[in-house]
Amino acid sequence: MIPAAFEYKRASSADEAISLISQYGDEAKFLAGGHSLIPLMKLRLAQPTMLVDIGRVKDLSYIKDAGDHIAIGALTRHMDVEKSPVLSQHVPLLAHAAGYVGDAQVRHRGTIGGSIAHADPASDLTATTLALGATYVVQGPNGKREIAAKDFYKGFLESALAADEMLVEIKVPKMNGAGWSFQKFNRRAVDWAIVGVAAWRNNGDSGVALVNMGSTPVLAGAVSSALAKGASVADAAAHAADDAEPQADLNASVEYRTHLAKVLVRRALEQASK
Repeated sequence: MIPAAFEYKRASSADEAISLISQYGDEAKFLAGGHSLIPLMKLRLAQPTMLVDIGRVKDLSYIKDAGDHIAIGALTRHMDVEKSPVLSQHVPLLAHAAGYVGDAQVRHRGTIGGSIAHADPASDLTATTLALGATYVVQGPNGKREIAAKDFYKGFLESALAADEMLVEIKVPKMNGAGWSFQKFNRRAVDWAIVGVAAWRNNGDSGVALVNMGSTPVLAGAVSSALAKGASVADAAAHAADDAEPQADLNASVEYRTHLAKVLVRRALEQASK
């Protein structure tokens, strides 16, 4: 399958990329790793008239200790997230989850910012950063603003990003020794999750988010609320799908996804509680 015709420009900085995207508005798209956009273009589900290549904007590829959080540049490759000693020490859940993204070729090319900006509910890293209470920094022609992960995802492949804005950084709070777990159920190791779970616990606090259980990544607030009230892991896991709207597809029925979510949340919380 062949994409519709488009123009192509390469940006050397975030400011240049935003300037270019502002010129073309809704007709333009950013191109980073390309794993999400290019398949949509080949299917003609997306038909941008201009691609702005940001893959070589080097100043957006970094992982830094910023005190109470870790700052991650949006163009940081999945492999760098997976292998980062800073993340392994302070946010091990995110480093571990990055190792489940596709295969080695995908992880060497794909970027964490691309996954988040694409807002795919089946993405491992959207749910993981959501569970961790991350904040996304976006930049547009009027400067930068911050959006909490819980407010970022608006619908299927829809986010709070404006047409002339670019995700530039992800701020992830340090876990401070919290127990954690990432569970992913799929047919093959490189497949999207049929259902996935990212979870952490630290004393009375917790965060649980679900992969592929709705039109957006799902923050399972009912599970955390039950844990805060003293519920057992099993009882809390029974609320796994309370905030979700699972859809049926070729891989699973609604009932099967709901069952999987409860099982995987229980497993994740058991592991995070050790």
